[in-house]
Amino acid sequence: MVTILIILFLIGYSAIVFEHFLKINKAGTALCMGALCWTVYILLAAEGVEPVLEHINEELGSIASVLFFLLGAMTIVEVIDAHDGFRFITDKIRTTNKRKLLWIIAIITFFLSAVLDNLTTTIVMVSLLGKLIGRRDERLLFISMVIIAANAGGAWTPMGDVTTTMLWIGKQVTTGAIISKLFLPSVVSMIVPLAIFSFMMKGTVEPPTQASGERRILLPPSVRTSIFFLGILILLCVPVFKAITHLPPYVGMILGVGILWIYTGILYRKHHGGRLKQRLSVTRALHQVEISTILFFLGILLCIGALQHANILSSMAAWLDSVISSQAVVVTIIGIVSAIVDNVPLVAAAQGMYSFPTDHFFWEFLAYAAGTGGSMLIVGSAAGVAAMGIEKINFIWYLKRISGWALLGYLAGAATYIVEDLIVKSFL
Repeated sequence: MVTILIILFLIGYSAIVFEHFLKINKAGTALCMGALCWTVYILLAAEGVEPVLEHINEELGSIASVLFFLLGAMTIVEVIDAHDGFRFITDKIRTTNKRKLLWIIAIITFFLSAVLDNLTTTIVMVSLLGKLIGRRDERLLFISMVIIAANAGGAWTPMGDVTTTMLWIGKQVTTGAIISKLFLPSVVSMIVPLAIFSFMMKGTVEPPTQASGERRILLPPSVRTSIFFLGILILLCVPVFKAITHLPPYVGMILGVGILWIYTGILYRKHHGGRLKQRLSVTRALHQVEISTILFFLGILLCIGALQHANILSSMAAWLDSVISSQAVVVTIIGIVSAIVDNVPLVAAAQGMYSFPTDHFFWEFLAYAAGTGGSMLIVGSAAGVAAMGIEKINFIWYLKRISGWALLGYLAGAATYIVEDLIVKSFL
């Protein structure tokens, strides 16, 4: 069974990688891969049918939380975009110099990701870049930097990345320690590729031109601004809602969508059935959301869940632990592997395998590695997958143009953390 599952994963993953050449949508491939992995698992599992059914029902609950969160975030961003709310930021970013703009976007993404999370931040920033940069080849490079900056920014706070949140909830790390120890390594992991990209750039960006058949609805600045701030406030309050209620983040996101829906309904109730309400409503935004991205997530997470419950991931982690004695090397490899396999089950497997004390070197380094390692491949993180779905970024393009520099940044940040830890221990 294990061999068949691994072969299915490799075939499906290869089809996703070479989507551009095969001309087969990656969402369809991911859905087939996820369904087939669970089919093989239930037919060949020695534990019987009932335990496997319990596993898939448990997995579906955790997957649904991710999908509803993603759907809610994308809907809010679509509503802001429909109201031209991002003009509040784009009007303040007046530079067209590529290097300056790249640094501004990266820094905003880094800190916004720490406050929100890397997935939501990426969705917001990709939409923002669509308003700033017209040429797609230029925009893709900026979006790639957004992915790296979002993953780096999400690694050093408990709310910035789902894996760091898992370690925080599991009491493997504390808020103060994770912020103080991972901030500098995270900055380094972003700065290295950022400096390289900015050195390669020159000239100015071309703003997008409005299509001849497209007409933006002219709204009062107060309406645009109110929708922008309400949408951003909702996104900012999701982690606060979780901290207060201990409910999953998607519940806060669903509540936020409901609030935005009611607000826009009241705002346009005098235009019932009119063009204004049709163009700017949440219902319209839901139609604009890329459902194929949601389905791609569903297929990938189903597949990873099957591999996890079949103990393939935990076996791989145990093998690493037996072959390599150095904790630093093990965690560095886990971070690299997280670019290929979802970092969530990898961290979950590590939590089940190891029993180090709170704020131990292993847990802090794991938070960094799992959070930033996914930047090395476009499918290696939720941020990358979201950007890939929204902008149709080709896997091979990212591999050729971005992966090497992201790896260099990841290793530089890892080295920074190791040196930082040695310095701190030398004074204790």
